[in-house]
Amino acid sequence: MSARPSAEGGTGTLPEQQVRAMFDRIASVYDLMNSVMTVGMHHQWRERAADLARLGPGDRALDVATGTGDLAIALKRRVGPDGEVVGSDFSEKMLELARQKSGDVRFEWANALELPYDDDSFDAATVGFGARNFADLAKGLVEMVRVVGPGGRVVVLELTTPRRPPLSWFFTLWFDRAVPVLGRLAGDPDAYSYLPSSVKRFPGSHELAALMASLGLDEVRYVLTAGGIVALHSGTVSQA
Repeated sequence: MSARPSAEGGTGTLPEQQVRAMFDRIASVYDLMNSVMTVGMHHQWRERAADLARLGPGDRALDVATGTGDLAIALKRRVGPDGEVVGSDFSEKMLELARQKSGDVRFEWANALELPYDDDSFDAATVGFGARNFADLAKGLVEMVRVVGPGGRVVVLELTTPRRPPLSWFFTLWFDRAVPVLGRLAGDPDAYSYLPSSVKRFPGSHELAALMASLGLDEVRYVLTAGGIVALHSGTVSQA
């Protein structure tokens, strides 16, 4: 694979240890809160992300920041019994729940900024609603590109901030007002106040696409869904 530029700059998230502790705390309510906040649509978005990975039977895929494992499980359906999917996360509490969902995926601890996998060892790497939690976004993406072989796919599914009213007004009302209230009801107001701020700090769709292209990905494309609240970015690792 071609040499890749170094990663510089992050997304201004909380310190890594605080983010890890936060996800350990909310693990038990994570799936329920996702379903409430997205009216169950998050499952469809993960299916679309899995499709963008362009996997076939027998392929090998990595889902970074896998959380409770839903995207990794969707990938496993595409690679079949002869393929392999690894779901990695730095929250052991999240991984415990993921392992309860599926014994067909290998769920294991890993830091997204220092993935413990060889270069070119996967046919695709995905991250679903986890990239905005990377302490250094570029470094996390560099790691995902590194572990995928030439011609393989890198897919980023993430929330984004709509720019135009009236959806931008609704987004602000929902994320700034309603989500923190839901967090208080779930018993962790800090975590669900962090969510809106992490989305606002995350690069816009054009900026993220440009960053992915600069890190060794070709054919970088993105599609907005849910009225512009959710973005699916994908690219192919350079053959050069």
